[in-house]
Amino acid sequence: MRTPRLRALALAAALLFGLTACGGESGDTNDDSGAAGAGAKGSGRFPVTIEHALGTTVIPDKPKRVATVNWANDEVPLALGVVPVGMAKANFGDDDGDGVLPWTEDRLKELGARTPVLFDETDGIDFEAVADTEPDVILAAYSGLTEQDYETLSQIAPVVAYPEAAWATPWRDIIRFNSKAIGLADEGDELIADLEGQIEKTAAKYPQLKGKTAMFMTHVSSKNVSQVGFYTTHDTRTQFFTDLGMKIPASVSGPSGSTKKFVLTKSAERIDDFDDVDVITGYGDDKGELLKALKKDPLTSKLAAVERDSLYLLPGSTPLATAANPTPLAIPYVLEDYVKALAGAADKVDKAA
Repeated sequence: MRTPRLRALALAAALLFGLTACGGESGDTNDDSGAAGAGAKGSGRFPVTIEHALGTTVIPDKPKRVATVNWANDEVPLALGVVPVGMAKANFGDDDGDGVLPWTEDRLKELGARTPVLFDETDGIDFEAVADTEPDVILAAYSGLTEQDYETLSQIAPVVAYPEAAWATPWRDIIRFNSKAIGLADEGDELIADLEGQIEKTAAKYPQLKGKTAMFMTHVSSKNVSQVGFYTTHDTRTQFFTDLGMKIPASVSGPSGSTKKFVLTKSAERIDDFDDVDVITGYGDDKGELLKALKKDPLTSKLAAVERDSLYLLPGSTPLATAANPTPLAIPYVLEDYVKALAGAADKVDKAA
């Protein structure tokens, strides 16, 4: 049952949303000036203005109480030494069921900090829980916020939304936008440079990856492989392949060019379209049922990557599966294991050549 406080927030947001809808689409701008400004020097100067897909956010003073919603936004302040007052509870890849991913847990221990308030987002953002933490800013540079979510959260504190599209913020921009909002833009740039160095050093150990085409398969069930889903070039999982020196095949980049969606599907009857894919990764299951189904099905078994076994499915219940989506704290935590696994699949391509 909603409290009077939450009802008031929701009502105010609904009124603002209605006014915005009547006023046109100006709040949905894809202006990239926010992306350019987010990495600018002058770290720590306020007020700060950040333009994003849902509008323009002004943060008047350096935030003392930082809250984050949706996936991974907590990792930016934590990486920069700032402990959020509240953050989203992990609902995937949590190895011990405490609602905190292992790399986040390690960072909290390094900082000598207690676990922040965890927002249960199973049924959407818990606006009341967020409000109860009394934040000065709410970070959501990587998120799926709707306009109404944004308006509701904005009644609590200034909100930093995604720069262009929902769930499509590159990991560098996750850092740039969120770090600027808390007055640590310079430190955010340093974090990006450090992570880029780690990625480059690790990828150099596996030269077989360079130039290989890769696809991240998703939304495929061992009980039904008639449709093959894949993340588009708008998704960070696909984008990360290029960080490793790999390439995006035309079968993925082509359809991505005409949509802003981060996932597309294709009938298995057109499985030959993916013959330009050298390496396929995706989310598997602990018993390997999906891999068995792909190899057994008369259509998916003809997929070139399946035939030569240049396919690596991430174990479904492990943190490694979660970390395939690159985020500031996850990258160094699983980088070596993930890249090594992809290199193993790439070896199969070379052997089949």
